Amino acid sequence: MKQFLSFMLLLVSMHALAQTGTIRGNVTTSDGKPAEFVNIVLEKTSRGAVVNEAGNYAVNKVPAGSYTLVASFAGLVTQKKEVTVSALEVSTVDFILAEDNRQLQEVIVRSSAGRVTDKSSDMVARMPISNLQNPQAFNIVGKELMKQQNVVAITDAFKNAPGVVAALYPSGGIGALSRGFSTGIDARNGLQTTSGRGSADVANIERIEFIKGPSGTLFGAGSSSFGGVVNLVTKKPFETFKGSVDLSVGSFGLGRISADVNTPLKSDNSLLLRVNTALQRQDAYNERGFYNSSLFAPSILYKPTDRLSVLVDAEIYSVNSVRPTYVRIAEDAGIRSYADIPLDYKKSLLDNDLDAKTNTVKFFGEARYRMNGGWTSTTNVSYVNEFTERSYQDYPVWISPTKVTIDVSRYGPVSNTYANLQQNFNTTFNTGPLKHTFLTGLNLNQFLGRGESGGTGIIRTLDVRDNNLKVDRILVDSALVPGTMLNWGRSNTLTYGAYVSDVISFNDRLFAMLSLRYEYIEDKSVGPWASPYTQSSFSPKLGLVYQVVKDKVSLFANYMNGYQNYPPIVQPNGSTLQVKPIYAIQYEGGIKAELLDKKVNTTLSYYYIDIDNAVRYGNNSFAFQDGKQVSKGIEWDFSANPAPGMTVILGYGYNDNRILGAENLDRNISNNSPQHIANYWLNYQFQTGALRNFGLGAGGNYVSDAYFDDTNLFLLPSYHIVNASAFYENQKFRIGFKLNNINNQKSWGFWGAPNPTRNFVTSVSFKF
Repeated sequence: MKQFLSFMLLLVSMHALAQTGTIRGNVTTSDGKPAEFVNIVLEKTSRGAVVNEAGNYAVNKVPAGSYTLVASFAGLVTQKKEVTVSALEVSTVDFILAEDNRQLQEVIVRSSAGRVTDKSSDMVARMPISNLQNPQAFNIVGKELMKQQNVVAITDAFKNAPGVVAALYPSGGIGALSRGFSTGIDARNGLQTTSGRGSADVANIERIEFIKGPSGTLFGAGSSSFGGVVNLVTKKPFETFKGSVDLSVGSFGLGRISADVNTPLKSDNSLLLRVNTALQRQDAYNERGFYNSSLFAPSILYKPTDRLSVLVDAEIYSVNSVRPTYVRIAEDAGIRSYADIPLDYKKSLLDNDLDAKTNTVKFFGEARYRMNGGWTSTTNVSYVNEFTERSYQDYPVWISPTKVTIDVSRYGPVSNTYANLQQNFNTTFNTGPLKHTFLTGLNLNQFLGRGESGGTGIIRTLDVRDNNLKVDRILVDSALVPGTMLNWGRSNTLTYGAYVSDVISFNDRLFAMLSLRYEYIEDKSVGPWASPYTQSSFSPKLGLVYQVVKDKVSLFANYMNGYQNYPPIVQPNGSTLQVKPIYAIQYEGGIKAELLDKKVNTTLSYYYIDIDNAVRYGNNSFAFQDGKQVSKGIEWDFSANPAPGMTVILGYGYNDNRILGAENLDRNISNNSPQHIANYWLNYQFQTGALRNFGLGAGGNYVSDAYFDDTNLFLLPSYHIVNASAFYENQKFRIGFKLNNINNQKSWGFWGAPNPTRNFVTSVSFKF
């Protein structure tokens, strides 16, 4: 009987679908320009569409019959046309607006600029809730802001996130310092990825999401750190033909070309293609270093029905570069600040042939299906392989005010592979007066790794007062004699996760989030350092939101959990310490506001992160799991479009991250944890007059003193870097100029390596 009823329902659904048609059309102004953002509505119904950038719209699944179609836009005379819809046919209705495109441009510019303040995302909470309903602080840096700042290196985009400092790893990867902790770029479209050795290119990035605080509940230990999650959201196909070609030149021999081309492959827009590609060549600010890269990133979106969409994308990224130097200072060297290192800022003691070569391949697939009963099924799969052919990494140690030892290691070949399968189900339902926005999901992740490495030990001791020959690959390879390269064996880790999250709406102002994750890890690694183990973890997340002013101002609070799974540790006496998962608990509260029709967006929060079972090592080299650490602070972000063509970005983070109770380290500030971080950016594009379409931008970043190490002996000095830009943009092309580090400020990064000096980038974009 149930099968018969299901069959009958299917027939009814098919019959209903067969009785619908489609309305499509084009909307232009009297001067022939696309009239973007015009609203198209079927009068006396809830059906409609918004005109896209190419001037096209489509209203699908319209029941057969006669209708009045209404085209409206702020400042325009509303226009109406009659249309008859026939089953399984497409009706075409075009509009030509009386006003010309220039009269619309002020509103269009305002709408485009509004993207800078937009915090819409389904990935942050893995469900469709708004920023004001989400009891967690997060920041989004989108392509519009990156375009304003002529961003070429992805780490420059990080500078727009409050309380965040970009990190360049000696292995060649990238990361971020957030709330006192380091986090890799380990999430891509919400799934686990890696950028530990291969970095990432901005050409295929739609936006970067900085999800603050321990986020193990929804993202798991593999993607999140105690400071948060950095999620790269890639560009997706859309329903019109559009593209651009960008050319950039600049300091240090920069040459870059990139392209972004989108096109429908079928006339009904059921099959869409987008391709992003980039090629870059650049030397370093000093006498050693270069960064050469290439990117090819196609994506296809297929919509066989109104209920089902399938997205497939790929990213092939190759880098040949010199790795950042890992600079250390001996305790008795007589040097306490990296500013006092006697080597000239632009000099190097190593040769350019000590380089690295990495290829990264990423595949991502998503099938989204709207089920009966209001459920949506989302199935995601991804594959990531980061392969390093070779990587020379150098470790100079200053042993006196004039002398330095050089130690070089070679890594490679190294291969790290992540395979992910994730299944989510979302729905909304009511239980009495309560509304539920519900998520449940499962994920399976496998990590496979292999590699080898070897080190020279101290290969040279150099005196900077002498005219020394540079350490080069011939010297290093001669020291890496047979037997010095160690095979790591094979890493094999399986992670199983299950999670559930429910946002309960008690009324239209009060919301509660209840979330829980269970994760089970099975490590099957073999090799010289392998310690196979199994471990399980529970991760809860609780949140509360009250909208003081409906849809404008909300108060929020959360209790969040993050965790790190740890293998057993072999002690000096041969015994084994079975390490429990290391947990970080965060308490956070604050206020969010979206004002003036969302032209102003701001968040102010206070957080307290507590770790009470970290692993520490005593003077006898024995490990103990009783380490304590507290990271607390304040974060504030502000973004606004106060006037047409104007963007204002402000951010500040205060962090106090201290080690508690550890031998000889009690109350010390944790390494690489600056206490004050500030960012600001102001951009304006003239809307009228002789300077119409011209624009100017200016901003900067301040990072206070930090310590290189937990002993607090070696200082990474504070710095304040100021940047400025100028540009001209219309519908056909854009010319931009950016001057970075105008004040030529010297600064040192996460691992003690110097940051670039003053430089410029000039870009030309051709649109079609």
